[in-house]
Amino acid sequence: MKSFIQYFLLVFLMSIGISLDAQINVQQDSTYIFEMKDGNVYIGKVIDFKGGEMYEVQTSVGNIKILQKDITVIKKMEKTNLKDGNYWPSNPHSSRYFFSPSGYGLRKGEGYYQNAWVLFNQISYGINDNFSMGMGMIPTFLFGYGGTVPFWITPKFNIPYKNGKGAFGAGTLFVTSLGEDVGGFGLLYGSNTFGTRDKQFTLGVGVGYSGEEGFSEYPVINASGLIRTSKNWAFVTENYFLTIDSFGALISGGARYMGKRLAIDFGGFIPIFSGQDGLLVLPWLSISVPFGKRY
Repeated sequence: MKSFIQYFLLVFLMSIGISLDAQINVQQDSTYIFEMKDGNVYIGKVIDFKGGEMYEVQTSVGNIKILQKDITVIKKMEKTNLKDGNYWPSNPHSSRYFFSPSGYGLRKGEGYYQNAWVLFNQISYGINDNFSMGMGMIPTFLFGYGGTVPFWITPKFNIPYKNGKGAFGAGTLFVTSLGEDVGGFGLLYGSNTFGTRDKQFTLGVGVGYSGEEGFSEYPVINASGLIRTSKNWAFVTENYFLTIDSFGALISGGARYMGKRLAIDFGGFIPIFSGQDGLLVLPWLSISVPFGKRY
């Protein structure tokens, strides 16, 4: 198990290093979005790219010259980037809800770091447009505990539908412990997402497993959704239904703020079980920082 984890980490880090070197191939007479280091955004058709150092761009207010060194992101203009004449950046967090995955995946070179309640840390990265890898841990050593460190990986395959109105994803969450020669447990899942990256609904099913007991007899049903309401805000819901002898569910609702350099999720989970007394709300708070290529 230890050698497997070391190999996984090596491949994961090498994949990030290779993909981050990728550059966009800008074509003349095509329309691009230029995001600048000073926060400005320009949209226009590239007329000329002089000496690899400066773009001449035709915009709605006339021709301008943009220096390569002042640009943070260049991306080709898509219809989905304009809403009522306003520029909406592509949603870099469409591959997940609070925690559970959607059918959409991270695209090649796209990644993010997520921290939930300080304890839970995860980094995910798009190896290519159809496969992403993630890993996470609870750094118990930072809190004076020198024992084992909970560690998990989240490989995921995804297939977008050709019409751009959905995607299917499948993968696993595998959890083990660093510092001990133990097995692990996890969840094997499939997710079918309907809609776009900005407005979507997902139905999924997962089956738990462990090295000692095999697969569980009781799958978990997931129903989640995301609606982007503005450039920076989205409504998020993530819900689980347990197929056990008595009814059990975990429902949630909340919001996501999507800034240029981070996203903040906040909301609450409500457990519902047969014979339950009273109402309990479990708060959720997480911060995500995107990195790598932007679309």
